[in-house]
Amino acid sequence: MNNTANLLLLLVVMLNFFILGSSRLGSNIRTIAIQGGMISLLPVLAHGFSNHTIFLAVAAFLLKGIAIPYLLFRAVRQVHIGREIEPLFGYVPTLILGTLATAASFIFSDRLPLIAEHSQTLFVPVGLATLATGFLLLITRRKAINQVIGYLIFENGIFIFGMLLTEAMPLMVESGVLLDLLVAVFIMVIVMHQIKREFSTINIDQLTSLKE
Repeated sequence: MNNTANLLLLLVVMLNFFILGSSRLGSNIRTIAIQGGMISLLPVLAHGFSNHTIFLAVAAFLLKGIAIPYLLFRAVRQVHIGREIEPLFGYVPTLILGTLATAASFIFSDRLPLIAEHSQTLFVPVGLATLATGFLLLITRRKAINQVIGYLIFENGIFIFGMLLTEAMPLMVESGVLLDLLVAVFIMVIVMHQIKREFSTINIDQLTSLKE
């Protein structure tokens, strides 16, 4: 199943580039849902069918592919968010930075002393590239909901890395990570509502006006 997993991981990288270059929040949230649904298949593709991998795949799909996107769409409707404003560095420079980060991730992963089983897959380079994409979104986007999207992509990169250790990690630890992700999104949605109520916008530049 390595070939199928590698193809899926390449599609994840393509979705990373789409999000970096997109200004539509609705499209970005749908892309997050698609990416979450895709990587939820990785436990089964990487380690075969078992009670452990099936449970993890189903839980990841329900949270990443359905529950979290639903919460984000609900937040968009309630605070009346429209088109994303220009990012700090512009979309083209952000895409260039994303391309350089992705290339560096693949080059760096080739130099790591991985075991033969892991070196034949793209889990490590795609995991690094997805982490870098999430970080770029966190530092280049102004709206709070885009900070949430960046955090989710960052967590997707961690999830991809975790697939290399699925057989070694206890099931309860993995379940706790997924639940922590859902709780974090709940908190972020509440924060977005609070920012909107106080400043009539969710542009995080307004937070600089806060005083003690």
